[in-house]
Amino acid sequence: MLVRAIVRARWQETATLHRFIQCPRRTRNLTSGTDKSAEKRPSAKETPDELTTLPFLQRPLGVKERPSPVLKTWADTREELMNQETRLAQREHLVKEATKGYFTDLNATRRHGGKTWIAPSVMIREDKALYFPNIVGSSLDTKSKKHTTSICEGRISVISMLSTRMSEVHVNGFTTPTNEKYLSNPLYQYVQINLQENLLKSFLVSLFLSSIAKSVPPELHPTYLVSSQNMEFVREHLGMVNKHVGYVYLVDDNLKIRWAGCADAKVEETNALQQCTGVLLGRLDKKRSAKAPR
Repeated sequence: MLVRAIVRARWQETATLHRFIQCPRRTRNLTSGTDKSAEKRPSAKETPDELTTLPFLQRPLGVKERPSPVLKTWADTREELMNQETRLAQREHLVKEATKGYFTDLNATRRHGGKTWIAPSVMIREDKALYFPNIVGSSLDTKSKKHTTSICEGRISVISMLSTRMSEVHVNGFTTPTNEKYLSNPLYQYVQINLQENLLKSFLVSLFLSSIAKSVPPELHPTYLVSSQNMEFVREHLGMVNKHVGYVYLVDDNLKIRWAGCADAKVEETNALQQCTGVLLGRLDKKRSAKAPR
């Protein structure tokens, strides 16, 4: 009798769990068996993405210190390690990352496609803008090491951060109209950074460099970098909170981030990037014309 009672109780529990899984929208109390399906819930036509509104970008992105292509010496590294504010910020970041699950970024793509903010319709003011950090990578044309600081200084640059196939689709939605309009301008350049922080993925990407080179137009090979640089402590500063989506940054001639976008591009975001790029190109052209000898 005892065995039969235990089997019957387990069977009822299993059946209840099956009903709960099959009807996720019904909130059921598994201990009392009460049904709360009568509570107000979203209509079937409404999706989770429609129920929440994404905020606009709330802060300037980037780092406070001007980047340099010169590698840090041991003295610089030691001074950074002895800085209490830097150590506390890194410790706080590590604690935050330790509480994240392995599939957190992947699950986040189910909401708004991984988009966490909407790009501004205007540029960030120059006095408020922060710097794009220096990233080292191998270019497709010569396979030599190049620094983004050396590439971008003195020109208007649109920088795309790539990590997955999905991120390539994302950045193309932002940059295609801008590239079509300004790629012939000598003051403009399009920089792509294939960032693979995972050593295994970085090794696999290095094996397929020839196939990547075939998919990228030859004129863009000098500014296509493959990098395995550790971005752990600057991801938050750049707003790169999801490793599976693409990010686009508009960087001026002074290496400051003046505009940024992420994930799937909205029509107004694509137009904003094109307009902001045109404004910066016009200002840089006037600046150089004023400095040119008459």
